[in-house]
Amino acid sequence: MNDPRAPGLAASADDVAAHVAATIRPEIRALAAYPVAKAEGMIKLDAMENPYSLPADVRARLANALSEIAINRYPDGGADVVKAALRASLALPDDVALMVGNGSDELLQIITTAVAKPGAAIVAPDPSFVMYRLYAVYANARYVAVPLQDNFDLDGDAMLAAIERERPALIWLAYPNNPTGNLFDAATVERIIRAAPGLVVVDEAYYAFADRSFLPCVREFANLIVVRTVSKIGMAGLRLGYAVAHPAWIVELEKVRPPYNVNALTQAAVPLLLAEHALLDEQARAIRAERARLTSALSTIAGVTAYPTATNFIVARAPDANALFAALRVANILVKNLHGWHPLLKNCLRITVGTPAENDALLKVLKQA
Repeated sequence: MNDPRAPGLAASADDVAAHVAATIRPEIRALAAYPVAKAEGMIKLDAMENPYSLPADVRARLANALSEIAINRYPDGGADVVKAALRASLALPDDVALMVGNGSDELLQIITTAVAKPGAAIVAPDPSFVMYRLYAVYANARYVAVPLQDNFDLDGDAMLAAIERERPALIWLAYPNNPTGNLFDAATVERIIRAAPGLVVVDEAYYAFADRSFLPCVREFANLIVVRTVSKIGMAGLRLGYAVAHPAWIVELEKVRPPYNVNALTQAAVPLLLAEHALLDEQARAIRAERARLTSALSTIAGVTAYPTATNFIVARAPDANALFAALRVANILVKNLHGWHPLLKNCLRITVGTPAENDALLKVLKQA
């Protein structure tokens, strides 16, 4: 390296630690990094992914399209082809605007950053998607969690009271909710949108498995953004999310979006896959059918309660979630252990709906545990 300095010089661990402690915000140092479990060689039922791979003919066309990408060049900064494909797939009217992100996670962080004025409050039901709280911490915003009811339903009165008390800049509503899986009452959601003095974001990551959506309502409400992702419909590895809203909202959010945030491979793959309407619909129907079968089977296991869900996962409560989680790990089956996350999730597991064979393997272990 042609470095004239003496070899072996290194700052002491204590010196580095002191600099870190003096520089990094205390609330950041108090956090833990988001855990992603290793799943090599396991039946993976922990991350709400589509369990079905692409057919050979689609893989071949995808490979051909990706082989033509000039990876030495930056991607299209506006991702115009992707946005056109999404607009056509969703049948969006011309007076509704669209923004894309590196997964919907990036869009959630962009939105949080854009509204986080000094003293701003962000309100969300609790428990809900963990990143809502984390992005508020990153942005130095005040996060106000409003407990769900014991049956995981949205407490509309408590939400309205929080709106009146906090006057939040932003309200998150996961629709359906993660990690509980249920779809909140639409009339209650509308009441919240109408009462909110700031922005309401309805996060529809699981729209493909639910029977209701607020996407058609973005023109009706002046303060509504709907955020979605393609991750749950079979494209988790591509990391693409999108936000739909009145153009005035998107104009401001685009100022916060990093340049070239959606890579060239994703921009080539997503339009091709969105055109596979029949395939995507077929896979969603298969997941819904397996969801119903798995929910019914779980409910027959002694001591297990399977909660209603409008997603591609099921929350199940057992007498000892830790023991069941461990038994599944021994059998090389990975689910999400929610025990300890929140009091309402005591002894709960979150189980992604897999293929019929994967679900049968899961049920076999649970029945024997």
